[in-house]
Amino acid sequence: MLDLTGKKALVTGIANNRSIAWGIAQQLHQAGATLGVTYLPDEKGKMESKVKTLVEPLSPSLFLPCNVQDETQVQAVFDTIQQEWGKLDILIHCLAFANRDDLAGDFSNTSRQGFQLALDVSAYSLITLARGAKPLMTDGGSIVTLTYLGGARVVPNYNVMGIAKSALEMNVRYLASELGAHNIRVNGISAGPIRTLASSAVGGILDMIHHVEAVAPLKRTVTQTEVGNTAAFLCSDLSSGMTGQILYVDSGYCIMGM
Repeated sequence: MLDLTGKKALVTGIANNRSIAWGIAQQLHQAGATLGVTYLPDEKGKMESKVKTLVEPLSPSLFLPCNVQDETQVQAVFDTIQQEWGKLDILIHCLAFANRDDLAGDFSNTSRQGFQLALDVSAYSLITLARGAKPLMTDGGSIVTLTYLGGARVVPNYNVMGIAKSALEMNVRYLASELGAHNIRVNGISAGPIRTLASSAVGGILDMIHHVEAVAPLKRTVTQTEVGNTAAFLCSDLSSGMTGQILYVDSGYCIMGM
């Protein structure tokens, strides 16, 4: 039985009840993990209020602001974990962003600023968070991130985010190589298309979902719960021999040629 009782887990990327990070947080909580949740702060505090209300049933013991482009905020998160928990067992990275203008039209028109922004938030942030988590994972640990098929194959309108996801997947491998000596495992989940706040910026997301439903072996797309279950597995001792892997949770769509 999957049991995460006593494990301390930091979950990033919850924006609303459609977020894949929300599905993961629910499954970690169900498995017994103690949760810490971060949110992206804004001037009016709307995101803080929204996320705080959403996660209240999970009783997170830490609820912290974290803009991954602000190293001071990132360091503050891990300083608080050190003070309140003393260690960290699980890090869930569910962060991605690109300008809407860079998710449509010709890929060659991607702006330099847009390219840098997408890579910074969507890929470099895993390095930033892993660096902060490393000294706290004193008993070993598990780091899990979210990617998508568009990081390995061309997907219409995914554009610069595909480059960011490709970089993210290589981050998984290099971090797994470095952190393995500390018994810290790093893996990624390549989830099928799910209608989320982030995916809504990708043109034709509903067409993508319908295509997967028609082509995938299971003839459907996946749910937040299914992705959450896989994340919980990767965070448990049941996957103790796995690191540096990208697991596809997409109803089998990735195996199809046509």
